Amino acid sequence: MKTSLSDSAVQSALRILEGPSAAFARRYPGETGRRQPVHVVYGGAHLFRAGISRRLGDLALATLGEFAPDAFTFARAIGLPGAGALPKSGKQAAAAERQFAKSSEKLRIENRAAWMAQTIYSRVLEKLQREPVEDFRIDFEDGYGNRPDAEEDQHAKLAAEEVAKGLGDGSLPPFIGIRLKPFSPELRDRSIRTLNLFVSALCDATRGRLPANFVVTLPKVVIPEQMAALAHLLDAMEPALGLEKGSLRFEMMIETTQAILDERGESSLPRFLDASGGRCIAAHFGTYDYTASCSITAAYQVMDHPACDFAKHMMQVAFAGTGIWLSDGATNVLPTPPHRAEKGKRLTRAQREENREAVHRAWRLHYGHIQHSLVSAYYQGWDLHPAQLPTRYAAVFSFFLEGLDSAAARLKNFVEKAAKATLVGDVFDDAATGQGLLNFFLRAINCGAIGEAEAERLTGVTLEELHSGSFLKILKNRTK
Repeated sequence: MKTSLSDSAVQSALRILEGPSAAFARRYPGETGRRQPVHVVYGGAHLFRAGISRRLGDLALATLGEFAPDAFTFARAIGLPGAGALPKSGKQAAAAERQFAKSSEKLRIENRAAWMAQTIYSRVLEKLQREPVEDFRIDFEDGYGNRPDAEEDQHAKLAAEEVAKGLGDGSLPPFIGIRLKPFSPELRDRSIRTLNLFVSALCDATRGRLPANFVVTLPKVVIPEQMAALAHLLDAMEPALGLEKGSLRFEMMIETTQAILDERGESSLPRFLDASGGRCIAAHFGTYDYTASCSITAAYQVMDHPACDFAKHMMQVAFAGTGIWLSDGATNVLPTPPHRAEKGKRLTRAQREENREAVHRAWRLHYGHIQHSLVSAYYQGWDLHPAQLPTRYAAVFSFFLEGLDSAAARLKNFVEKAAKATLVGDVFDDAATGQGLLNFFLRAINCGAIGEAEAERLTGVTLEELHSGSFLKILKNRTK
């Protein structure tokens, strides 16, 4: 049969696609499956000490012990699904705890709300004991303020020495970095000076060794040239300090309307990424500066404001598929009790109850904000206080546990069908959905919501396949 297309015409068409397709693949490599921290805890550089992660964890455990000493109290405090039906009496709660210890799987079938409450509580406790902080940002901006040059110079060096100490004794969180002042005309000289002093002092103390996952945060980015300037500085620092090329990475903070749309009404975000020289790994949203730039009054400057959702959706559209991590902002209503006992005096019953209500109210707000972020595919956020750590992990764990059974069944079904299905080339119809489900499990494992063995048992996907991070690779292996 005579065909209408010659080989030369087909080859010519393929040549048209070749360059642009390769460029597209470089620009949008997709998710790597590499662990993304679920939060950033930040604190002033003048307060940073090597063992701060453990100290924050101990404070979080103390708050949990005082205001939610058992799983059901905590579940009701944060508004966990089904918490309203949980037993309140000591005898009923104790019976459920015994059943959970004896057979958690049986309790999961018979009383899912009780199983969920106790599973989350036990995993939060374990997390706070083992790894209370995933990411910490040593702050030279809002959490530090403007100080005399000599004072900031000293704090930059001391903070670097504490990081070196923590690197030596293994007390650092798995992710750590510094937040500079903005590269605005008024503050850029101070910002660059702090960057230079800190990184130089750190490399001097560690003989050129950086902590794993070290990152520099640049706040209030408004023009691409700020990204380009930071990339240029890091390019110059690496050879001068004997660091491997590309080892100094940074993240941008989106905190103004001008960062979303420029003067021509075009998105600034892709140009920010282009200007980073391949060094930018994340984009963080600044809730309160952004809402202020929209002229939203303080009472309504909240994480789930529609203006924030718009900005974060713009960030998603700009960075989806690029491998850039996204992070939401922070809840600034803190779970702190309003009453403190004076020396030699005890709080009244009414004061203790007011403390409890204040902490629980702030926990519920924080939990709700995190859930809002997670539903919007923002898997990281900022925490401001150690008492927010329990709700951070509870919200993340409950998000993944609530969707676990459905996601496991779907992923298992996709993989089993793929093994029997006929592929068209290398493309399977449900590859994109399958990749999304695989990413779900990778994130759930990385944050500690579920264990590797649990994921393997539920999905039928091997650990090696899970850690490949590619649904298409799994399909190819299963269809050979």
